[in-house]
Amino acid sequence: MSASKGSDLTLAAADVIVERAEKRYQSHRREIYVTTDRTFAGLMIGQWLFGVLLALLVSPYAWQGKVRTVNMHVWAALFLGGLITALPVTLAVLRPGTALTRHVIAAAQMLWSALLIHLCGGRIETHFHVFGSLAFIAFYRDWKVLLTATVVVASDHLLRGIFWPESVYGIANPEWWRFLEHAAWVVFSVSFLLLSCLRSTRDMRVMAERSAEIEALAENQWRNSSVLERSRAEAANG
Repeated sequence: MSASKGSDLTLAAADVIVERAEKRYQSHRREIYVTTDRTFAGLMIGQWLFGVLLALLVSPYAWQGKVRTVNMHVWAALFLGGLITALPVTLAVLRPGTALTRHVIAAAQMLWSALLIHLCGGRIETHFHVFGSLAFIAFYRDWKVLLTATVVVASDHLLRGIFWPESVYGIANPEWWRFLEHAAWVVFSVSFLLLSCLRSTRDMRVMAERSAEIEALAENQWRNSSVLERSRAEAANG
């Protein structure tokens, strides 16, 4: 009977440790989500201001040679950029840490890459913004958000490559396989970022479990020492 009771106590203690570890893990995860949401909110606003400046200083030359004129790209940066920025910033302020906020931010960040590429007339150097954005999105340590970003950037390159290739590649008649080349590099980068997210998530869970075990052990030692001290005090008084 005593052995069965001891086994029940051990299982109960193990359940407490597992529950505590899960709470620590979820708390740490949410902290990462909220912090990253707020970081992206600031980045979105910064990109908006940069996009407007880029449209004023670079886009007229990129699209019309050496004749500098204020054209539709300034309005695209101002209003379309504002539209892309508004929803993710609002969600980051009002609903930080939620899955919806993460996915909206990921989609908006890739749309910002698309807009900046357009404002620069499809210059190949601006495409590096895509890879930088994917790396920033990986800060969430959520592989599902990376998939959302990948779908958005792939769809953008496919559609613009069909209907407006000059906007994304800088030339009016690119090779038919140009989209596949860009998509292959994106998939290559995302594959490593996905592995990094999965490994980081696993490490977070392991750390939470170890912390919960250490805390439970410390509490158990405290209880044992308290019982021992009370027993000694009762023996001395008796």
